[in-house]
Order: sequence, then C-alpha cells, then structure tokens
Amino acid sequence: MSQTAPYVLVLYYSSHGTTKTLAYAIAQGIEDAGMTARIRTVPTVAPETTASKPAIPDDGDLYCTMDDLKDCMGLALGSPTHFGNMAAPMKYFWDNTVTLWLAGNLQNKPASVFTATGTMHGGQETTLLTMMLPLMHHGMMIVGIPYGEAALNRTSRGGTPYGASHVSGPLHDQAVSDDERELAIAQGRRLAISAKALAQANWGR
Repeated sequence: MSQTAPYVLVLYYSSHGTTKTLAYAIAQGIEDAGMTARIRTVPTVAPETTASKPAIPDDGDLYCTMDDLKDCMGLALGSPTHFGNMAAPMKYFWDNTVTLWLAGNLQNKPASVFTATGTMHGGQETTLLTMMLPLMHHGMMIVGIPYGEAALNRTSRGGTPYGASHVSGPLHDQAVSDDERELAIAQGRRLAISAKALAQANWGR
C-alpha cells in the first residue's frame, strides 16, 4: 500500500452522465461508512487516446492510473451497458492491467459493480456479471446488494442483487430514482465495511 490515506476506488465510465451519478452515490455510501472514496474515470477509446489526448482531462474526474488501482483497499467498478457488456473504454482499461495481475496487487480486496441502461431490459444483469469476471481473475472478492435492503424489493426500475443500476430512458433523461440512489449508497457502504474487515484478515497459508 502507498503512504496515502486508505481509500476505496470508485472507477467509472459514463457516456451520458447517468453512470457517473451512480458513482457519486456509491462514493457517498463509502464516505458514510467512514472511508475515503477516490473517484476516477477512464478516457474514451479512439485513435487519439494514446496519441494526443492529455493525461489529465480538461474537466471532470481524473483518469485512473495503475497506482490508483493498485493501492486501493476496495473497488466499485461502473460502466454503461453496451450490447450487454461493459463499454469499450472500460474494457480497454482492464485489458491493460496485466502487470497488476502478475503481481497479485488486487488479491483479497473487495469489489462491486454498477451500470446504467436506456431501457428496462437493456442488458443490466449481463453487464454486471461480465464486469465481475476480470475482477475475479485478479483475485478480488465480489460484494453485491443483499435483499435485506428494502429498496431492492421495492424498486420498479434499476437495482439488482449483483450491483446498483439505473434505467435512464431511451433519451437518457430520466433522473436516478430514490430507490436506485438508496441502493447505490447502500452498496458503497457495504463495500467500505467489507474493505475495512478484509484489510485485517490473515491470508497466510
């Protein structure tokens, strides 16, 4: 771990701003649990991504570095759904984490996932499940949302046991509902509590 204060990383990509809104609700839950949330995003994937785009975006959240990921105590990973899977910019980022995988830097740390779609059945659950796969390959421990959260039984839009989600509508103009926000906050809180507990675990063989 680095010498900075312990933190949970909230890493997202958002094309219309709705996944970003969920990211900030999850960060609120992390902070409510007494931990620092570090919010980061990833650049778009295009020919200029490595050729001419600046290392620091002109506005908004900073781009995630490998050190941001390596030194986190836990991770919340979010992406909009693109054809039932995470968006290309986030997939590109994870395809370049082999060095961390080889070193085992993320092993035994908790992780959770979240997503947003334009339609109710636009692939939220497949996206959440497939986003878990690289995290499991890194040795991370998946944290979902239990049905003890009342909003999970009540929601008529987003929100799944696999992770927080949001239905933004075909024009992506639907605000995050109270239930969707409540579940995102609960997910962040549970992730932070898990991170603190797992940091004390003895993983010796």
